This record gives sequence, structure tokens and C-alpha cells, in this order.
Amino acid sequence: MPKTMSEKIFSNSTNDNVESGDIVVANVDLAMTHDLTGPLSIKSFYEIGKKVWDPDRIVIPFDHQVPADSLEAADNHILMRKFVKEQSIKNFYDVNQGVCHQILPELGHVVPGEIIVGTDSHTCTHGALGAFSTGIGSTDMAMVFATGKLWFKVPETIYFNVNGELKNNVYGKDLILNIIGKIGADGASYKACEFGGETIKNMGISDRMVLCNMAIEMGGKTGLIETDEKTLNYLKNRANKKFKIFKTDLDAPSLEEIHVDVSELEPQIACPHNVDNVKPVSEVDSEIDQVFLGSCTNGRIEDLRIAAKILKGDKIANGVRMLVIPASKEVYTKALDEGLTKIFVDSGALVCNPCCGPCLGGHIGLIGPGEISLSTSNRNFKGRQGSPDGKVYLSSPAVAATSAIKGRISIPDKY
Repeated sequence: MPKTMSEKIFSNSTNDNVESGDIVVANVDLAMTHDLTGPLSIKSFYEIGKKVWDPDRIVIPFDHQVPADSLEAADNHILMRKFVKEQSIKNFYDVNQGVCHQILPELGHVVPGEIIVGTDSHTCTHGALGAFSTGIGSTDMAMVFATGKLWFKVPETIYFNVNGELKNNVYGKDLILNIIGKIGADGASYKACEFGGETIKNMGISDRMVLCNMAIEMGGKTGLIETDEKTLNYLKNRANKKFKIFKTDLDAPSLEEIHVDVSELEPQIACPHNVDNVKPVSEVDSEIDQVFLGSCTNGRIEDLRIAAKILKGDKIANGVRMLVIPASKEVYTKALDEGLTKIFVDSGALVCNPCCGPCLGGHIGLIGPGEISLSTSNRNFKGRQGSPDGKVYLSSPAVAATSAIKGRISIPDKY
């Protein structure tokens, strides 16, 4: 019987013929927890076990509050460092490496066909490389640490068949915001959101990661993109694990297909206070106080290049502060080598160390009461980036850089 990619991955993991809707206990290939959610996972693990099932399949990065910004954060870091040493976990990345969802694929931990879990809802990012990857709770992770297994309900799939050529200054971020605006915040609840079609084939890995990263914002269990030559080229000098490639049969009974034409798509923006409150940028007029370029959604080198090209030779508007936060040390180093960092600094931006930054409202770059942030991240809920009396808009790096120059939300008009 024809099956979706999700059904095939779970069938492979369980050595059984599973279908969507089945409840299965699957083998986990990779487990990730970070400095914010990890302490509860560790404390819960000690209530049920003493030694993790496989230290080589656990990845622990520090990325949310790095360097530690409070005594509580410092205590959490100490707890986790002790755990890493005690459990002989080699895949530990301290405060200098970057955001978990960026460094896992960068450092070769993600390959197609695997089941990957992380104590962070945007773990679905890794589906861009053909893995079934999803966020779980910290106490669920304790069970994974102890057994290497977890129960799942195999999801149905929405297949977004995307075709047409994107206009200049329209990117993967605009596409996924547009889809979320149409589907709604719960329109894909517990579904695997798979993206295919000619538009996706022509996209680079960076934009593909944007799509899968934000599948959760329409309720998706994971985001998925079929493995192709671009995926394999990305993995070539990064991953040394063996893997299996699974592809969706478009006549699978559990698959719903939605056609998307991007030919006339304009730059999009998510307005406060919900990610599905999406409009064309041309319909939004607002002054801004802060611009945040970064996060696991749009903090990659491709994003920094887009913004730097717009900012080069220009200055950030008076009264606007701009934070540029590369998603990883690799991205940070490339930005230095390519001269992008100098462009940002010369324009008046503040370049920070690789981390989550203001995305979660728990670290640097928070906004105060009444302030407006334009962010390339993935969530704009009330209080997400600081004061509940502030407002957060979400956009592409091109819109963010243009708006930083003009001091208000604006359509990109350069390049």
C-alpha cells in the first residue's frame, strides 16, 4: 500500500507495517536537550535510571541563556556539565557553539530517515534533511534517556505542492508565513507538513529549514522535505552516518494535498500577537524600535548575506536598534571572513554571540512596554520578546534590514 514519508520512517524504526493513526513505540535515533529544558529532563531521568541508553546518540548544546545571564542559568549550566561528564556524553557544545537547531545539522548529527526528538518545539527544523524530527516534553526526554524509545501516534500528512517562481526579495520565510496565514495556527494539528513541488526543489537548504522550522506554528507535528541532490551535497562534508532515504507516495491514503502558487507572492509579515495574523508587508505601516536578525529560523549565513547587501553603505535609522545574532559559530566565522560583520557594525547594528537572543524573551535584547520589535524569528506571542505591552512582528531578513534603515516596516526596494 502507498505510504507517506512519515509512515515509512516509523515502519522502518519499528520493523512493522504502520499507518497513520497507529500508536507505536519507536526507536529514537537522536535525542537533544539544551540548557533551558535540560535540567528538568536530567532531574526526571535520575528518578528512573542511572545510565543513559546510548551517550553517543545524545546531543546537548547550550544556546538559550549563554553566557549565563542569572544565577539560576549558571546553576543549570553546572548541573548539565556534571551530567555530561558523568554520562560520558561526547556531543556536548558549551556556550560558544550556537543555536541547537542550527548546529545539529551543521555538525553532522542529522541525516535522512532518522527519528529525532528534542526538548524544543522547533526541533521540526531537521525535517528539511528528510528526518522525522519533533519536539517533546522534558519528562518524555527522561524516558528517552533511559530507554532510547518513545511512543508516537503516526501522523497524517499535509503535502504542500508549491510551484511558481518567487519574485525578487521574496524568500522561504514569506512562503511559510503565507501558508500559516491561510491554514491557521491549528490548521495542521498533529499533521506532518511536507513541502514539495518545483519551488521547493529550487530552494536551498537554508530556506527549506525555514519552512520546516515553522511547521509547528500551524500545529504541525513535524516539517518534512524529500531528500534530493541538494540534501546530499549539504551532508557530504558534514555527516558520516549511514542512512536510508524515504519518499512519500503521493497516492498514499493518509495524504492531503494542498497546491500553492507563489508566482504573485509579495513579502509577508506576521502581525501581533499571533503567527497566523499574516498580511502583505505593503499593507502594514508601523514605526519600529528594534530589529532582530537571527534565530533558528533566519540566523544562517544566507540570511546575513541578504541583510548585509541591503545595509551596505546605509545607516540604521535614528531611534532604532538592530541586533544581529548569527545562529552558530560557523555562521559567525563566515560573516567575519566575508566582511558582513563590518557592514553590520558600520551601519550601526550590534553583533552578538551565537545564541537564541531575544527570541524567547529570556535573554539579551528584550523590548520594553510599548516598544515594537521586527524580528526574523518564529513567534510573536504577547510577551514573547519581553514586555507583554510590547509588540512583535515577524518578517524575512530582507524586510528586517530595509525597515531598520527606514525606521518603519517597509518593503525591500534594493537589489
